[in-house]
Amino acid sequence: MGSDPVIVQSNIHRETVITSVLPSSVDSFPWAGHLGLRMFEELVAALDIERSTLIFVNTRSQAERWFQALTFAMPDHEQQIALHHGSIDFDQRQAIEAGLKAGAIKWVVCTSSLDLGVDFQPVERVVQIGSAKNLARLLQRAGRSAHLPGGTSEVFFLPTNALELLEISAFRRGLAAGTIESRHTLNKPYDVLIQHLVTLACGDGFAPMETFATVCKTFSYQTLTTAEFDWMLDFLEHGGKCLKAYPRYQKIVLEAGVYKVVDARISRMHKMSIGTITGNQPVKVAYVKGRQIGTVEENFVSRLKKGDVFFFAGRQLEFFQMKDMTLYVKNAKQKSSIVPTWSGGYLAISDRLSEYIRAEITEVKEGNVSPEVACIMPILAAQDRISHLPGADQFLIECCKTREGQHLYVYPFEGRNVHEGLGFLWAYRFSQRQKATFTVSVNDYGFEILAPKDYPFRELFDDDFFSTRNLSEEIKESLNISELTQRRFRGIAQVAGLVFKGYPGAKKTANQVQISASLIYEVFCKYEPDNLLLMQAEREVIEDQLETPRLTAALTRMLELDLIWMTVKRPSPLGFPLLVERLSSRLTNESLRDRIERLKQQWDTPAQKRST
Repeated sequence: MGSDPVIVQSNIHRETVITSVLPSSVDSFPWAGHLGLRMFEELVAALDIERSTLIFVNTRSQAERWFQALTFAMPDHEQQIALHHGSIDFDQRQAIEAGLKAGAIKWVVCTSSLDLGVDFQPVERVVQIGSAKNLARLLQRAGRSAHLPGGTSEVFFLPTNALELLEISAFRRGLAAGTIESRHTLNKPYDVLIQHLVTLACGDGFAPMETFATVCKTFSYQTLTTAEFDWMLDFLEHGGKCLKAYPRYQKIVLEAGVYKVVDARISRMHKMSIGTITGNQPVKVAYVKGRQIGTVEENFVSRLKKGDVFFFAGRQLEFFQMKDMTLYVKNAKQKSSIVPTWSGGYLAISDRLSEYIRAEITEVKEGNVSPEVACIMPILAAQDRISHLPGADQFLIECCKTREGQHLYVYPFEGRNVHEGLGFLWAYRFSQRQKATFTVSVNDYGFEILAPKDYPFRELFDDDFFSTRNLSEEIKESLNISELTQRRFRGIAQVAGLVFKGYPGAKKTANQVQISASLIYEVFCKYEPDNLLLMQAEREVIEDQLETPRLTAALTRMLELDLIWMTVKRPSPLGFPLLVERLSSRLTNESLRDRIERLKQQWDTPAQKRST
């Protein structure tokens, strides 16, 4: 604080070349995941095992599946292909990085665990499977190849969804313009500061006024008030309003003007809990003889029983026993396609990328297409024929009646997080005009609101749907904000030290941690609704999870566009992925692919009859 920032930037030009692995044909009605692994043979044919390559995917489950597919396709080169993600044992990851550097390993299937730190020249090429959703993320991954001044980054892109070819074309346009997303710092995360103060108190202690002055020099806490800081000191010294009767929450003591931790037990518990990464309780995976393989989440383990085989860290493993939060396994000869799943939201397209996607569609309407867009022209042409292909100055809404009810499809092209907020907000605003039960589904291109049959969407719609008045209050009403806040509070409670996960060998289960956090949340809600940690949880849900500032900007932008309202007889190619998104969350006794094929046959039959 007190000085102007200086941006240090090289003037060396670095070229990024993107080459897409194009499918031989595309379905006019695409859906997320319908390509992906089906194209692994095309990817293998496009690559060279003698060229060192990082193959990036967006999730750990994807990494496991792609590693399994590539080693199956190239059994003679199994030793030259490796798997790298954050849940694999650290020593094994280091060995893989050393093998890549030495040239013994040629291909590594990886997640963002290799986004950074790969600063040696042997990496010649990068593959991105599925859209990176963010210009800065793709640029960072591309920079892992030809890592030297003046080098040319080479990226192979393989879509998991045909519409992602539109995204990679937009990526190319954005990178050529030198555009990257801005980074947003956290706004007064009280939980992190509380943990930091206890850490200081575990050492030599801290003088409150000096520490306050130092903290306020950081960007995230530049607007921290003395009242907020005093609340945290009272919370740590006395337990605040609600927890005064519990000695374990009275963590610090003021001695000679310095706050210290004097209870060895509190100090020990704090040191075991330091960190800001929260999530489902990790379960160690180890061989029966003791060698650790990595970690999976407790939710995944809870669905296994003794003798089950799953694929993890490049191995076929058989469940042997679960003891002290460690899953003991044996190598299995039996093959299995089951891979662990990890919690985490979908990646959503960034604000900058969404601008280029809208511009890309406008270029299509003007006849300027890239090779990727040319590949998906059957989809875009079908969209224009069945409904409308919106330009950058247009806003498309579709209304469609099916056996399920009345569908409203809305296409802001603003990303999944914004669409989640918009979808529930619009459903709430419709319900204020005429009561009904709605189902909302979202993806990166738009959202669907499903209502009962003959619900009069168009008659009830007006410019007030774009209003930003009382937006935060309406979002709270439209969503189960208390449930979302309670989920966010669980992580905040862990960081702030309100919940202890247990000592090594006696770890609490995820359910135990969840129950502890939920009880504290309910106590705060009832007896201390102005608790800063509660306020932080609600603020982070509204501002970060639902991206309300970006949602506000989207509503303002949409009001300025030409509204195109189309009534269609069946979901359009842009609407179809939204329908699939909803189906995939509720089907149980019929595979998603079978259901989709049956829907297509139902829609195609009338058209075929008319043509004959």
